[in-house]
Amino acid sequence: MRVSFSYLDRQFADVDAYLEDVRELVRSGAFTLGPAVEEFERRFAELARLPYAIGVGTGTDALVLPLRLAGVGAGDEVVTTPNTFIATVGAIVATGATPVFVDSGADFTIDASLIEAALSERTKAIVPVHYTGNVADMPAIAALAERRGLVVVEDACQAIGAAIDGVPVGSWSVAAAFSLHPLKNLNVWGDGGVVVTRSDELAERLRLYRNHGLASRDEVVSWGVNSRLDALQAVIGNRLIGSTPEITERRIAYAARYDDGLAGVDGVEVPPRRPGVRHVYHLYMVRAERRDELLAFLNGRGVEAKIHYPIPVHLQAAARDLGYGEGDFPSAERDARTVITLPAHPYLTEAEVDYAIEQVRAFYGA
Repeated sequence: MRVSFSYLDRQFADVDAYLEDVRELVRSGAFTLGPAVEEFERRFAELARLPYAIGVGTGTDALVLPLRLAGVGAGDEVVTTPNTFIATVGAIVATGATPVFVDSGADFTIDASLIEAALSERTKAIVPVHYTGNVADMPAIAALAERRGLVVVEDACQAIGAAIDGVPVGSWSVAAAFSLHPLKNLNVWGDGGVVVTRSDELAERLRLYRNHGLASRDEVVSWGVNSRLDALQAVIGNRLIGSTPEITERRIAYAARYDDGLAGVDGVEVPPRRPGVRHVYHLYMVRAERRDELLAFLNGRGVEAKIHYPIPVHLQAAARDLGYGEGDFPSAERDARTVITLPAHPYLTEAEVDYAIEQVRAFYGA
């Protein structure tokens, strides 16, 4: 049996309906912003349960733009975690600010109890990462930010639909960033990003900033950039967005199936599941002894497991100037050595998930 990590071949096996939508876009000629983008933004805001959604070019831009508009720039520090994809930190660097790292906790998200010790007079913002689709401890982070007068922008690029006690991601901050990358829970056919916010003012400034600062074809009211959500991607997003709740529930169900199947396996550590957290499982990750041997074993048995990520951000060559070294963030470094990602996407069958579980158990003789 083959248990695929990518699901795009199954998701788009019947492509004709999507192509008809694309033909309608071509006939309209509305390639830059326009009705498709407006519809997608409206529907995304409804899905995220926040007043405003602004489509931008990439998930990275969805972090960069609100940070810049919040005044983050050269000379500032922004606290985040090294247990993330490089884009989180790259977005901070793109503003001119300096990233400052805080270690992650047992659930892979930033350890909120360590943040205050990392603050300085230069700290301007915090970027918590809802890594793997889990939610960082936002009540604690928001309370700290309010007390210290700091900006919070949530990196929710992996976490559409995630929540704490029914409160959705994006609710504790000035803005939250989402990615529409082809392998995200809500995906399109290329790059795309969305910023959500409750702020009328920020929403309007973001719409201007992503489109050169243009209030109309001939009037520029502020300096901006070109980071518009592509209308083609909005067309695909509009076709898919209605199925996102169902897809999310299937991811959650498969994660629970893995949790049950791997419970008690000597050599596998399932991370803690915090009560009240709606984890949407963009990635299903566990810690594993002899991880690299397990990876080779699973791949050889047709289970396309992956590693996210073998080198933590603070030990990447690009981060050398930040002055961190091995041992500075032991939890993130341990995860880099031990974490394995198992296929858990909603286009698998229960039999395929069960087969993946059986192969992990077989490796450990469970």
